[in-house]
Amino acid sequence: MFKSLDLPLIVEFMLMFYKDKPIDWLLDHIMWVKVCNPEKDAKHCDRQKANLRIRFKPSLFQHVGTHSSLAGKIQKLKDKDFGKQTLHKGHANPLAEVTTSLKTYQHFTLEKAYLGEDFFWAFTPVAGDFIRIRFFTPVRVERYFFRSGNIEHPGDKLFNTTVEVLPFDEGREKTPKYQRTEDGFIRIGRFENGMAEGEVDSSFGPLEALRLSVLTDSPVWVILSEVQPLTHTLSHTHTHTLSHNLILFI
Repeated sequence: MFKSLDLPLIVEFMLMFYKDKPIDWLLDHIMWVKVCNPEKDAKHCDRQKANLRIRFKPSLFQHVGTHSSLAGKIQKLKDKDFGKQTLHKGHANPLAEVTTSLKTYQHFTLEKAYLGEDFFWAFTPVAGDFIRIRFFTPVRVERYFFRSGNIEHPGDKLFNTTVEVLPFDEGREKTPKYQRTEDGFIRIGRFENGMAEGEVDSSFGPLEALRLSVLTDSPVWVILSEVQPLTHTLSHTHTHTLSHNLILFI
């Protein structure tokens, strides 16, 4: 990616030297001219270029072909990050304490899954197991979305598992529309085909906690690859990842 105001310089540079060196070498030379100090060593130059160069993973483009533009040179390039499937999807979730009765496998903790850093992986659930999200301060949750399993382990899903909420004001919801558990949680949904999603009734008001409860023993391990209690604040947040004046140059 290059800013549009830099393109004339880049084009002129390539027109001057394209017969002498491959284009990717020339791009590196341009960066050297821009940020490197000839009185400094190569390591300093590499650090300066690294500050300027933006890398995106997994890669958006893949090198095609094995014949180099240099006569007689064969280069078998394959971007190790290209085409990799993401095993989890992170979200900016509200601050909360997350706990579970499930036994975590290795370093795939529930905390990392909630923070969007990795997926949660646990040994086989049994009836009565739970995953609980207790918010530091009561929040209004508009929707929820949970995804279990991932592309490498599609069968490690949550089965016969319900989604439950605990309103901060226990007296707000009085209708018989929902089933309450013995400890005051209200069941509002359940997992279907490894996913659970839906709206949270606004009559509940701010929520103190949200919980996934396993009702029957499972035959497999479980992976939780996406966790998203969508709050009122987060649902109106907009992010911009690229400026409009960036141009892809190939």
